[in-house]
Amino acid sequence: MKTIIIQYSWLTGLIFSASLAAAQENRPMKLPQPRLETGMPLMQALQGRKSTREFSAEKLPEQVLSDLLWAAFGVNRPETGGRTAPSTSNWQDIDIYIASADGLYLFDAKNHALNMIQAKDIRALTGTQDFVGSAPINLIYVSDFTRMDSDTGAEDKKIAAAIDTGFIAQNVYLYSASMGLATVVRGSIDDEALAKAMSLKSTQWIVAAQSVGYPKK
Repeated sequence: MKTIIIQYSWLTGLIFSASLAAAQENRPMKLPQPRLETGMPLMQALQGRKSTREFSAEKLPEQVLSDLLWAAFGVNRPETGGRTAPSTSNWQDIDIYIASADGLYLFDAKNHALNMIQAKDIRALTGTQDFVGSAPINLIYVSDFTRMDSDTGAEDKKIAAAIDTGFIAQNVYLYSASMGLATVVRGSIDDEALAKAMSLKSTQWIVAAQSVGYPKK
């Protein structure tokens, strides 16, 4: 049996060789527990909230990524499965995909883990602006319509998904402001090309994307 060695860098993020990443596709990668005591007071974070379109190439530390994803749409009430952002009828229809240089991941909020979807850098497909291809991570918000009530109309499903995404994106903005990160939410996406690259189903809809990283110095 061939032995596979996994290398982790706590301060520079997850580092995978192409062959290793391919072998690890769809396997859960546990994130460190979020640090609930970190960050600045809410009013100060609101004062510092802004959109930034210039990013450093520096990778986000694994702990920062963990904290960011929990703040975005993590489980804050394990006894009920409640999340840090509300959703229409508690459908929890939004999935957060993470596009990075190492590949495409899906955030598993229940287990606070990442599942690798593919070992391919698709960051450039997450938007039409040039900077998205070099931003350390791009969060892709995808609504799964199968989690919504079956009698909900198509237009109402999209409205609900857009509202739910807005809550999550604002959480990311506030966390980023609190921790000195740069971020911008984006709607300018070639949906068809990105959905194909992500192998999404016809019942999944890309609502928006959000770039996150350290500000360019």
